Amino acid sequence: MDISALSKTFSARRLDESDVGDILSLCKGNPQYYRHCPPFVSKESVLRDMRALPPRKSYDDKYYIGFFDGDGLAAVMDLILSYPNEKTAFVGFFMAAAKRQGKGLGSEIVSECFCELRRLEFEYVRLGYSKLNPQSEGFWRKNGFSPTGAEYDGGGYKVVVMERKIS
Repeated sequence: MDISALSKTFSARRLDESDVGDILSLCKGNPQYYRHCPPFVSKESVLRDMRALPPRKSYDDKYYIGFFDGDGLAAVMDLILSYPNEKTAFVGFFMAAAKRQGKGLGSEIVSECFCELRRLEFEYVRLGYSKLNPQSEGFWRKNGFSPTGAEYDGGGYKVVVMERKIS
């Protein structure tokens, strides 16, 4: 996948360990998220997320992506291709910088990414959000996601699985 094709508005690239400081700063600006999905972000948790893989997936399918503009890191997305099946992409994590929220930036990034995923012949995007986080639920519903009916234990909180058809 050509990561740069995921956005026409932002410069998108794969993030690595040299980006942890910027990722940590972005995430620390969103304490509400971590109230619903503990523990609070740390350098170690960012590194763990960058390496986390679902069952039967390899790093060839994982893209920990940063979206940048003149003001720096605008958003982070953890994207797993072909999970849980070949026609579905999975968003493991998505967060926009706090100062940029409420202005349509997150929805714009999601929309542009999904256009590229559709071009790559994916039909669905799936994700999970903390059942206790109405802000996350509202954002994903606004972007066309619906609950699948599946929920699982996220380690101290319930995760609601949502999906959206993109083809």
